[in-house]
Amino acid sequence: MPDPTRVDIYLEPPLLASAQAGAHNFIAKMTRVLQNANVRVTYRPINGAAGDPEARVLSHMAPLPDRPGLIFRRCYHYPFWQIEARPERWLWDVAQARFAPSPDRAEVLRFYRFWQKRLFGTAPAEAHRDGPVYVPLQGRLLQHRSFQSCSPLEMLEHVLSHAAGPVVAALHPKEEYSRAEKDALEVLAARYPRLELTTGGMERHLQHCSYVVTQNSAAAFSGYFFGKPALFFGESDFHHIGVRADLLQPAASFAAVAQARPDFAGYVHWFWQEMCINAGRPEAEKKIAARFRRFGWRV
Repeated sequence: MPDPTRVDIYLEPPLLASAQAGAHNFIAKMTRVLQNANVRVTYRPINGAAGDPEARVLSHMAPLPDRPGLIFRRCYHYPFWQIEARPERWLWDVAQARFAPSPDRAEVLRFYRFWQKRLFGTAPAEAHRDGPVYVPLQGRLLQHRSFQSCSPLEMLEHVLSHAAGPVVAALHPKEEYSRAEKDALEVLAARYPRLELTTGGMERHLQHCSYVVTQNSAAAFSGYFFGKPALFFGESDFHHIGVRADLLQPAASFAAVAQARPDFAGYVHWFWQEMCINAGRPEAEKKIAARFRRFGWRV
């Protein structure tokens, strides 16, 4: 059984250097929580040699292949973070929780408007919903993975079959797509002249689209700041105010998302300020300690 008085934190090179310099706010706060509980903390390279085999493990983004432990990960934008036992976001505590907006509406709106402007400037204030359907594509377009209702390509076919008007499908600028994937998209574009294929441009598309269709792309979460509802063809941690695609009644799913007007402000406040760890807040270390205790770590 791992020694609860020793923790190895595994990091990629840039984060490792930042942590060692004491320059990473969230990692510094986690370290302080552990050290205040008399836990010895060591930073280690995530792809380097094995560390202390007796120490507990905390790693960034994904667990080590041969060492069980906890992970920590940014929740879409700084300074919001989460500590979890598994990397699959759709299995996180927030994904299982019931959305309950704060009754303090003034604070909810202040928080929402602040982050709208902080992240996207004036673009959300100038957004409208009379544009195309926006489909931010991720990777593995031809594969139907376990957390998905269908493959991304099949999802796009559902959009073209059941959504009215133009459709913009945007390839992820950091993904590498195979020749087979690109050919399949070109075949669809030839069949459906109203389909536009592009790469990136998330903010521009969110500003003008009618709604977002995705497996679980972070672009849909960003869409909440633009007042854009989302139709999900996959499991997600931020699904609560979205519409889940029903492949037995796809037309009804598209009709529902086209008419959706959820509480975007209340949801963003609940998701970030209540369910995540805001590393910029004075209560951050208390919430970090609570997450460690949630998984049986004595702090």
